Amino acid sequence: MSRKSPGMDMTTLRALAEPNRMDIIELLRNGPLTVGEIADRLGLRQPQASKHLKVLSDNGILEVKAEANRRIYKLRPEPFQALDAWLNSFRSVMQERFDNLDDYLRELQNKEES
Repeated sequence: MSRKSPGMDMTTLRALAEPNRMDIIELLRNGPLTVGEIADRLGLRQPQASKHLKVLSDNGILEVKAEANRRIYKLRPEPFQALDAWLNSFRSVMQERFDNLDDYLRELQNKEES
């Protein structure tokens, strides 16, 4: 059985599993920031923030733009769109199961009333 789901790159989940990286993602939801701004807002040392930003960038989650001597980080939408599509596939399966359970419970209730 393959561990990789169609349309979903599991490296995205692995990269997001680290709490500091999730904090970075939450910060960047509001717009692009520099490494210094990210480090300051999260109370991280700049080298530590840079390490996490590199992992997120290497995994295609962030886009980096150089402006003079600063690097601006922003979220890329594609990994989150893939994650959303992957989660939606579970929603439809679960909805079908709930519908089947609902039908089964109605059937049991009708048998009890008969």
